[in-house]
Amino acid sequence: MNRKYRKPLIAGNWKMNKTPTEAKEFMVNFKGILPRSRWCDIALCVPAVCIPAAVRAVRETRIAIGAENCNANASGAYTGEIATNMLVDAGCKYVIIGHSERRAMGETDQDVNAKVKAALEAGLTPIMCCGESLEQRESGITEEWVTIQIKRGLEGIEAESIRKIVIAYEPIWAIGTGRTATPEQAEEVCELIRAIIRKQYGAKIARATVILYGGSMNEKNAFDLLAKPDIDGGLIGGASLVPEKFVKIIEATNQPAV
Repeated sequence: MNRKYRKPLIAGNWKMNKTPTEAKEFMVNFKGILPRSRWCDIALCVPAVCIPAAVRAVRETRIAIGAENCNANASGAYTGEIATNMLVDAGCKYVIIGHSERRAMGETDQDVNAKVKAALEAGLTPIMCCGESLEQRESGITEEWVTIQIKRGLEGIEAESIRKIVIAYEPIWAIGTGRTATPEQAEEVCELIRAIIRKQYGAKIARATVILYGGSMNEKNAFDLLAKPDIDGGLIGGASLVPEKFVKIIEATNQPAV
């Protein structure tokens, strides 16, 4: 982390877990053990049906609620989809876009780009995901693959809007597999992402861009990962479902400023 230029963000991704009742119970427990210090921003991206309960439960706290996906269209015949204005009206502040699990369902870089633009237009903060598979890493094309994802995902987005976007590096080979990139491996790609932003939008915007690591960060490895200068937080999966574990990751952002 480099807190001179960026405030860390710890964001949970619940995926398809917890009912609205369970979400309310989680928030009660979470609020009860959450440190008072403001070392980082905190967001929980929850299933759509949990959003209203989660928003109500965290009122008058510093916890933001986000969604796990959105549709790029403002309205229309898109059965089962959720528009960005619906998320805003429900109380969301963030939305995850381009997660590897969504890409595995057929989401393309062009879809990601359209969703990022829609989120920005609605006033949401997009958490735009990128990352390579194990095969791509072993083939030595991580840099090329991530560069393409970033450039296509940000295509047509003006410089003034880049500051409003969070980028999450999530190596697919380290999601839900028990494997985690070493701090050095994670830093290498996060540094690459910042270099891509710097080349396209300038050093000032690159310094201000928040980049998360999203490959099985947990309460045991968070401190070492967050100690790296280009890792500004985490997109947390399984550990975000347990209040005690999620709090330990938040506490891991309490490190000397670099």
